[in-house]
Amino acid sequence: MSHLQSVEYNVFHWAKTTPEKIAIYHRDERISYSQLATNILKVTYLLSAKHSLKMGDIVFLIADKSPTFIYNYFASHLSKAIAVMIDPEISAQRFDMIKSRTQPRFIFGNPTKAISKECVTQMTSSESLDVNFSFDEVIFPDLQDKADILFTTGTTGIPKGIYLTNGNIASAVRNINSFIQNTETDIELLALPISHSFGLGRMRCVLSAGGAIVLTNGFTNIKGFFRLIEELPVTGLAFVPSAWAYIKKMSANRISDFAHQLKYLEIGSEYMSVSEKKQLVELLPYTRICMHYGLTEASRSVFLNFKNDYQNLDTLGKASPNVEVEIVGESGKLLGENCEGEICIKGDHVARLYFGLSEDEVNDFFWKDYIRTGDYGVKLESGYLKIVGRKKEMINVGGKKVSPIEIEEILNTIKGISGSACVGIPDPNGILGEVVKAFIVGDSLLCDMTEVKDKITTSLESYKWPVEYVWVDALPKTESGKIKRLELKNK
Repeated sequence: MSHLQSVEYNVFHWAKTTPEKIAIYHRDERISYSQLATNILKVTYLLSAKHSLKMGDIVFLIADKSPTFIYNYFASHLSKAIAVMIDPEISAQRFDMIKSRTQPRFIFGNPTKAISKECVTQMTSSESLDVNFSFDEVIFPDLQDKADILFTTGTTGIPKGIYLTNGNIASAVRNINSFIQNTETDIELLALPISHSFGLGRMRCVLSAGGAIVLTNGFTNIKGFFRLIEELPVTGLAFVPSAWAYIKKMSANRISDFAHQLKYLEIGSEYMSVSEKKQLVELLPYTRICMHYGLTEASRSVFLNFKNDYQNLDTLGKASPNVEVEIVGESGKLLGENCEGEICIKGDHVARLYFGLSEDEVNDFFWKDYIRTGDYGVKLESGYLKIVGRKKEMINVGGKKVSPIEIEEILNTIKGISGSACVGIPDPNGILGEVVKAFIVGDSLLCDMTEVKDKITTSLESYKWPVEYVWVDALPKTESGKIKRLELKNK
């Protein structure tokens, strides 16, 4: 890992080599790399001189979409503190849980509904500091030091607190930029929340590459979204599939107007159908469209390039640069091609430390040097990975394992169904152990249940057929958009 440099090192490299280049667009602000680096140093000085922040101290950073958050984030690393990103929309219950577990030294940022003004430590305006700073004298973070704690949204149980070292972060940035091919010419519109791994990762990747990020609050203002793409001009976007569905619903195919302008898209965090992937390729034939798979503690471990991998759009893709992915059996044995088992990941980007967990508890998450994802999958002869489902969400019908995803993919293609989730429920006849129950979201008036059952029976083996269908207004999901299937088992 010695050849790696921290994200902060890269930011300051661009501040020295291209000081006037814009790093951040925020409303009417245009912040150059020189200004970015200077403001990071000013906040670092304040953290040390005024607040006596020291190595290992935990600080909460309210991750609103602002330059101030970015200054605070990088300054906390230069101060050798450990940053915990707090979603501005966090519930009071979740905030109190994380706060009681971590006992932060300070909370920085703008107050929210869950976080009162009294809880927030006020930082003196960095602009008022009259201190001389030299970029050449900056001491950058040690790659072995803890940098962040990210709390998973989790589909079950208490969220895990994951320590990311500076080395984990730098390795992930290297891997992602190698695949996405980010450069200093990029201008990325960042509408994703930056309190979570995806959006925070995009911010780190673009600034490490010397590009510019455009901070905007979400995708709801479609006119403003496309105006920014056109005016700046934006060369890259990142979004989850549900955001793309909204963009498409509100603007039809307008994104195709920028087919020659958009250099790349990164998509992740949710399921996306093959038909939607193909539609994007048709709309943006010259754009590098990439979709990732990974964990908070193993960011972007697998990538799929929609154009290069067009014949394999039903897969996750292949292992990212500098990453190893294997399929492991129940006994911990590496399985060969076309064998179903747990997807396990190895690489310098993988976090191995968890907040408040013992070594034995942490070891349960690993098989030797590989982190266990909890996802079942298959590695094909071609090297492509296919996901079967979450280990805990697999349905056991008479001893046969059934993937809920396989059934959902069929249901989601039927007119009137906009989403679905399948779970295992006790067999009412007491014979098979479990049978399949399907929860459906959409318009029941547009959906012919006879057509649904016909499609299921002609597409799947009989033991995979749902015995019960229930229409619901919405499916329970994590903050990152993953379906919480286990929550449906009791409904």
